[in-house]
Amino acid sequence: MGLLQVSVIFLLSLTTMTLAEPPGCKIRITDRGLEMLKTETKRFVEEELSNITMPEMRGEEGRFQYTIKDVKITELNLTSDLRFQPDVGLLFEVQNSSITLNFQRRILYWLFYDEGAINASAEGVNIFTVLHLTKDQEGRLKISNVTCDASIAKMRARFSGTLGRVYDLIGAFLTTGMRFLLNKQICPALNHAALVLVNQLLETIPVRTEVDSYVGIDYSLLSDPVVTETSLDMDFRGMFYNLKNENEVLVNYAMNPIVREYDRMIYLALSEFFFDSGLFSYFKGGLQKQLLLDSFQMPKDLEMLLRTTYLGTIMMLNPALMEHPLSLELEVTSPPRSTIKTSGANVAVSCNVKVLVLPPGKPAVQLSSMTMEGKFNAKVSMKGKRLAIHLDLRRFKIYSNQSALESLALIPLQGPLKTMLQISVVPLINNYIKRGVQIPLPDGIDFIEEVVEYHNGYIIVGANLHFRTGLREIIERKLSGETDNSI
Repeated sequence: MGLLQVSVIFLLSLTTMTLAEPPGCKIRITDRGLEMLKTETKRFVEEELSNITMPEMRGEEGRFQYTIKDVKITELNLTSDLRFQPDVGLLFEVQNSSITLNFQRRILYWLFYDEGAINASAEGVNIFTVLHLTKDQEGRLKISNVTCDASIAKMRARFSGTLGRVYDLIGAFLTTGMRFLLNKQICPALNHAALVLVNQLLETIPVRTEVDSYVGIDYSLLSDPVVTETSLDMDFRGMFYNLKNENEVLVNYAMNPIVREYDRMIYLALSEFFFDSGLFSYFKGGLQKQLLLDSFQMPKDLEMLLRTTYLGTIMMLNPALMEHPLSLELEVTSPPRSTIKTSGANVAVSCNVKVLVLPPGKPAVQLSSMTMEGKFNAKVSMKGKRLAIHLDLRRFKIYSNQSALESLALIPLQGPLKTMLQISVVPLINNYIKRGVQIPLPDGIDFIEEVVEYHNGYIIVGANLHFRTGLREIIERKLSGETDNSI
């Protein structure tokens, strides 16, 4: 019985592993990337804490009646650290730091009345905050929970004026109350910063969005992020889809990209499925057909060569067609496919080419139909946070769909047709795709110093990160409804 249970559990585990969807896109943020985030995070936390508001304090102590109001934080000296918290998310820690405050006093002692400003300092400030990172129902990265603990070792107030020594008698009482109130405000401020403001920043990461009028892209997370002491790894679906039929998608049979590096701040891994799903979706949306049909005017020398090649066919059909213009009609017959190897990436395309005569005012007359197969070198590049591809036609061949003899006759056409594609069609395609597609990074953060590496079945882009604007500015832009024009 025990053996049977083990066998069943093993089979269920194997089935689960088999059914698990491999990612088309993976991102690794290393501890080097976290180092870059430390300064920005510290600045952001200081801005949040400086906005803390404290209620008015009123009370009596012996013959003293006092009112403390308009408490403002004037300076923060934080010694902070940001690091990965394995299996959880991020840890932001502040140790042995200080906060300087200013407030207005109003004190009545016997018949003496005094008011003015007082400077105070909170010393030995310690904050321990853990951000729990998860995948939400939409597949978006978010902070699901915040664990926070804050403490202030002591607070000092510097009194001045004629009653300075008298104030010293109640200074300990006042500072104890202020320390209690300030300490109660720190964690709620950081909770709001993380659960509201930082989550609004994470909402600027594309999850399921349109790329153009033909396709969209799905960057939903497949699982919760994996956090270790040295990295944060995220698996995204990385799949394009046709806007006309979003359910008609390519099944992912590609291999799971493997990221082993830690030297750079961030790594982006893209499998063949990422590119194939884009080619498949554009094919289903009809973009390739439209680009090819509208892409070129036939050169005179190619038309003359075609006329010579098909002279016999024209004469047999109708000699009156001799003087009418010729045309080529190209149609992609199946979704192009990508292949990624250590030597580079390429895209294979298969087209049907029809040679037509165009009598004025009459339907086109087909002279021949042939198959054209082309292989493009694909150079992947990154600018900002947009991934782009540049194609270069390397291999090209045509053959007849009707006979081997006609295929031999087509050999002289191969060179001119390849030249025509290089000059007319390929630049048009590159011009269309040069804008690229946004990768799943928040607004205001870009890739810099990128290096592209080709592996068998996937590519890896290693880069460093650059904050184009601060976290505060990015969040305020999000709240105001502005978009990042750079993407």
